[in-house]
Amino acid sequence: MVLSVIDRDLLDHCLAKKPRAWEDFVDRFMGLVVHVVNHCAQARSIRLSEQDRDDLCSDVFLALVKDDYAILRNFRRESSLATYLTVIARRIVVKKLLAKSASPLSGASEGTAAIPDPHGSAEARIEDHEEVLRLIGTLGADEAQIVKLYHLDGKSYREISQELGIPENSVGPTLSRARAKMRTAGE
Repeated sequence: MVLSVIDRDLLDHCLAKKPRAWEDFVDRFMGLVVHVVNHCAQARSIRLSEQDRDDLCSDVFLALVKDDYAILRNFRRESSLATYLTVIARRIVVKKLLAKSASPLSGASEGTAAIPDPHGSAEARIEDHEEVLRLIGTLGADEAQIVKLYHLDGKSYREISQELGIPENSVGPTLSRARAKMRTAGE
């Protein structure tokens, strides 16, 4: 999908810092950012409070205005603006969620609800780690290697792609198939 005239004008007005341009931009894309925040949290089984959700949305919009709209200036206009913003928002939100859940101080502070640690206690993580290792044994070598790199080593799709010399867009589908096999083996 190509960049629409409305989005192109909105983007140009923001970058030119015209009056009300940023407010119009936020109004147009707030729903998209909220959706990305909710989807990222749900995909990681993380319950968000309204405050957490608002904070993550704010983090996305702050990143967009940072360094004189550097992220928006880097947009090549080869896709729709919504697609570009979805990718950017997802990266920001996932990074924030992972940082928050990895933080040893992820407990509630000053009356705000904390994002719970999706991995649970240290004992549960060890048991889960051992269970994943056991279930990896039910997979083929290629699938097992990708699951290990992603789930146990914490590597990104891009890092896995580069390390294994496979297309980046093949990592997700391989993980999905492997997870389905592991679920069946774990029953």
